[in-house]
Amino acid sequence: MSDQATDEPAVVTDTAPEDGGGRAGRRGRGGAESRRASRRGAGQQQLRYILRKVPRFEVMNDEALEIIEQNADTILEEIGLEFRGDPETLQIWKEAGCDVEGERVRFPRGLCRKLIQENAPASFTQHARNPERSVEIGGDATVFAPVYGPPFVSDLEGGRRYGTMEDFRNFVKLAYMAPAIHHSGGTVCEPTDVPVNKRHLDMIYSHMRYSDKPFMGSVTAPERAEDSVAMAQLLFGADFVRDNTVMISLINANSPMVWDDTMLGALKVYARNNQAVICTPFILAGAMAPCTVAGTMTQTLAESMAGMALAQLVRPGAPVVLGSFASSMSMQSGAPTFGTPEPALVLYGMGQLARRLGVPFRSGGGLCASKLPDAQAAYESANTVNATLMGGVNFTLHAAGWLEGGLVSSYEKFMMDIDQLGMQQVIAGGVDMSENGQAMDAIREVGPGKHYLGCAHTQANFESAFYRSTIADNNSYEQWLAEGSLDATARANKLWKSWLESYQEPGLDPAVEEALQDFIRKRKDSMPDAFA
Repeated sequence: MSDQATDEPAVVTDTAPEDGGGRAGRRGRGGAESRRASRRGAGQQQLRYILRKVPRFEVMNDEALEIIEQNADTILEEIGLEFRGDPETLQIWKEAGCDVEGERVRFPRGLCRKLIQENAPASFTQHARNPERSVEIGGDATVFAPVYGPPFVSDLEGGRRYGTMEDFRNFVKLAYMAPAIHHSGGTVCEPTDVPVNKRHLDMIYSHMRYSDKPFMGSVTAPERAEDSVAMAQLLFGADFVRDNTVMISLINANSPMVWDDTMLGALKVYARNNQAVICTPFILAGAMAPCTVAGTMTQTLAESMAGMALAQLVRPGAPVVLGSFASSMSMQSGAPTFGTPEPALVLYGMGQLARRLGVPFRSGGGLCASKLPDAQAAYESANTVNATLMGGVNFTLHAAGWLEGGLVSSYEKFMMDIDQLGMQQVIAGGVDMSENGQAMDAIREVGPGKHYLGCAHTQANFESAFYRSTIADNNSYEQWLAEGSLDATARANKLWKSWLESYQEPGLDPAVEEALQDFIRKRKDSMPDAFA
């Protein structure tokens, strides 16, 4: 178990764009913003990112961790990794003293670890245009971000269908309103009604306009990463972006032991511009890594370290995150499985390895293989999100909305998930040991044989004493019948619709919005539509 954290999140007050964002001014909005925040999320107060006050759960001793580290170094030194289609990256490794044979790179033992530990920050702030929404990534902090990447969306009425830009905007708005979602995320669904080569512009703009929380950049081509940086410079100011991290992006290895030119190109763009990258091997154990926990951890560590080390060679001090996405699979059918014990063990162990390496850790989420937001989805997601919190994950993609193995962004599951995230936030806060928390006055007042319902302490605390679910029904059977006999999915359906009806934009500086629209228009006009 690790030491407990006791500090509250620091409030950034000197980096907010005036009037909702932009180059014209960067100052905090204080009370006005707090009042607006209290009206969002169906009247719920927005929550700060988590600074845990409970210990982490750790499953491996130092001897076991050292074996994994030594084996990962052996992969890098003896087997090597391939860096495909990117001569510049091969030259970077060559100049760093690596053995480069074709596209295979073998590393001097300990080189990647040395580059990371001597240069990469242990934690960093990702700034939002609203400073009250800025997040710390690393240390004792945990940040929840929405589902990322599904080509399909679903809801009770529309069923399963391809995602559109309207769906994309809807999920951005819901994430903005959700109290326990701390981050706007990235590709919350794939808007297939917009050309592939242009949709990233509308996606980044949607995060900037419809939310004031931090967001992710595009990684589907190096030039799209460049567009993301350029748009961030319009929103925050070029000088601010040069000196601060305002975006984080997901860079996936092609396991086993391959990095491709698309991911490498995006990684280098962000690293050169001081923007954070999450180096994540995407692994289905048994197919893309060994079918053992230790073997999967070893390969994950080697692949991620290579990506993070490359970022340090591109720009020493560039913020990086060790990512681990490891699912098990059915050895009978080949289908990915979620919420099972082995991926949880990988998560716990990789969290320990990230902390030993001295970098933030990304993993976990509300993962499931179910096709519906049903009991299977709930059990599998609960198993994953509980491990996420207890394992000390710092940045959590897929915290809400994930369905069908990541193929679907579900409106109903999004609402069900964010309810669970609020509970995780309470657990992370630990036990209140203040005078009010000890409640000795109440115990003295009530004495033996009476009840606490009317005592002064209960009256003073009843509104905030316990977490109140937005989804669960705790009423009598008769009242449940009278209200339509709705199950949790139906209640979630009503809730997301009411949230979107009450959504209010956070406001964006008109001059910045005009500059963004002009940039988007020029970029779209510069290329023909492409849908592949």
